[in-house]
Amino acid sequence: MEVDYLYQIGDNIVYPMHGAGVIEAIEEKEIQGQKHRYFVIKMPSSNMQVMIPIDKVLKSGIRSVADLPTLKAVLLMFDQGEVDKSLSWKQRYQMNMEKMRTGKIKDGAEVIRDLTKINKEKTLNSSEKQMLDSAKKIFISELGLIKRMNENQSFDLLNDTIERFEISG
Repeated sequence: MEVDYLYQIGDNIVYPMHGAGVIEAIEEKEIQGQKHRYFVIKMPSSNMQVMIPIDKVLKSGIRSVADLPTLKAVLLMFDQGEVDKSLSWKQRYQMNMEKMRTGKIKDGAEVIRDLTKINKEKTLNSSEKQMLDSAKKIFISELGLIKRMNENQSFDLLNDTIERFEISG
């Protein structure tokens, strides 16, 4: 399958474990005598540029940014679901890491929701704190592109949503 046609310059995408970005260019580079085409992706949240070989895009899990109805459904999800308290922190960490690797907005939101609930009851260990921060950054980066908001506005919207579910939960 020719991947060039999946995404175009200007498309908003999500790169699992890195966040949301915009395809700025398609470039050809020669490495060890072989020419490869790359998507050049601007990651606004980290102010970085990432280059991904076009022939690796399908394996990388890159997807288009979620649409507004999907985002609304995911935001409502913060008010649902229970944390499995029978899991050890290591089992929970592994399960959450698998969710993060999918790059799906719903999975990232579940990680945020569950770790936030646990953090209210007891302090998270440093690995889970780091995962929660990472999940929030990735979620905020996608939220900003979907709703055309800056990082601070996206951060505030996520925190408002979390506070709402904490009050009702």
